Amino acid sequence: MHLHPEDQMVLDLIKAAGRPPLYTLAPAEARAASAASRTVMQIEPPAVAETRDFPGAGVPLRLYRGIGTAADAVLPCLIYYHGGGWVIGDLDSHDVVCRQFANAAGCCVIAVDYRMAPEHVFPAAVDDSAAATAWIIGNAAALKIDPARIAVGGDSAGGNLAAVMSLMSRDGALPPIGYQVLIYPATDLAAVFPSYDRIVEGYLLTTTTMKWFRDHYAPNPKDWSDWRASPLRAASLAGTAPAFIITCSHDPLCDEGRAYAERLENEGVPVTYMHLSDHMHAFLTMGKFIKASGTVISTMSNALRAHWGLA
Repeated sequence: MHLHPEDQMVLDLIKAAGRPPLYTLAPAEARAASAASRTVMQIEPPAVAETRDFPGAGVPLRLYRGIGTAADAVLPCLIYYHGGGWVIGDLDSHDVVCRQFANAAGCCVIAVDYRMAPEHVFPAAVDDSAAATAWIIGNAAALKIDPARIAVGGDSAGGNLAAVMSLMSRDGALPPIGYQVLIYPATDLAAVFPSYDRIVEGYLLTTTTMKWFRDHYAPNPKDWSDWRASPLRAASLAGTAPAFIITCSHDPLCDEGRAYAERLENEGVPVTYMHLSDHMHAFLTMGKFIKASGTVISTMSNALRAHWGLA
């Protein structure tokens, strides 16, 4: 499968810099290496109408209001869970992405800084995400967001958490969630799909790196069959929120993301599925080099706007 030249440029830069694979590092070292690459890979943070940090249910949150929105307007809201294999990433790692979503969708975005593994293993990230989501929706009036227009979204591990939040909402454990945006999501921690056999070396996320993340997050294999860790293993996906799912070929998570989209469709959930055959995992946070990052955010934002009835 052909890799886009912009993705290849990123891999060449990482190789030239001598950055070791994440799976060879301790979690703290991996976090530092990831943080050091942010300004290299990401575009300059675009201006938004407002941004502020505060806790919700004891979980750090960051709120963004899209540029051009009125200060007193009640906005639809995208609750965003960042990627990073449940081990790396924070409010800053996806700050640019959240700003882009807020501006392109003309909405409020609230990012959730759930606890990291291995210091806090499964289900800590799920518990934090659920507590924060319930708090955000429960405080909609104070946050100037519309509780009837709530979406959840995330990339990679964050896509996993967004899918789990949608299932919890379907089951009544969380308030209603109207839409889910899943960007190359992890949906099955058993790592049994064929794409794990294809993407074994040469990329930022390989099979070895993904299993390094998984084993820090869910060190007990018995947890891999729990739908809160592997939403693809839920008995039913029927009744969950309409979804927009993105996968890319050069990604060990490709096939499980596709399988999740297929199950949603087969079980009666409206789903838009977008596959990028020439891009790799994590391209969303590489907008300085990979133009598809901005294109994908714009496309997903348009879908959100349409769902929310925004002009």
